[in-house]
Amino acid sequence: MTRRISRRAALGIAATTALAGCAGPPTAAPSPSATTRSTTTTPPVTTTTTTTTTTVAPGGPAVEVVRASSGRPEVALTFHGDGPLEITRQVLALLAKNNAKITVFAVGTWLTSTPDGARMVRDGGHELGNHTWSHPDLERYQPGPMLTEIERCRDALSTVAGTPGVFFRQSQGQHATARELAAAGAAGYARTLSYDVDSLDWTDPGAAAIRRAAGGAKAGSVVSMHLGHPGTVQALPGILTDLAARGLTPVTAAELLR
Repeated sequence: MTRRISRRAALGIAATTALAGCAGPPTAAPSPSATTRSTTTTPPVTTTTTTTTTTVAPGGPAVEVVRASSGRPEVALTFHGDGPLEITRQVLALLAKNNAKITVFAVGTWLTSTPDGARMVRDGGHELGNHTWSHPDLERYQPGPMLTEIERCRDALSTVAGTPGVFFRQSQGQHATARELAAAGAAGYARTLSYDVDSLDWTDPGAAAIRRAAGGAKAGSVVSMHLGHPGTVQALPGILTDLAARGLTPVTAAELLR
């Protein structure tokens, strides 16, 4: 789980840079000794890269999906949903100009403070998903508060956008843990959507670096990006140009995994 640890460490170091949706401390987290990886007894997380539809018993654990393996020349650009409305507007305008579709994993506090952002995403023909209520270090939560984080965002999505979304994405980790999969399933999500390409835009490395990182996308890839960062807006035209030159079409996650 090196990816998760390094991201948490980076978030701590960058707390003063006001990363959109990534800097807020957990509001109901247990002490570190309450839920540590060394004492976890849940079974290992199973990750799938297939596009097979999975039927999950009500309340059963969700299945993690990282990328599609259909071979179709499509990718899913997925965005952490938080940040100023103006940046959301700029991103959506660029997408409309290039006839590209995305999936936005909305943070619940963003949904309630900036509901027009989520509605603009929906009205633009894009997809919305659940990215927890407050974007905490979710794995540190006890089962009850963990489930509440997912359910509160689910309910906010339903209220603001008219849908709870098809997918859940865990906060502050590239891959879902077994406990997070169990909580997502209990909240009604059959699948969590992780990603195989991290644009690293949340570190604000500059537009050129973001474009290079996103260039690792291949057919079936799921790319992680963020609203709320000016560098992402600056990098997006080049990213879309690169994808088009390689014959790759940006589609929603649901379309990628159909």
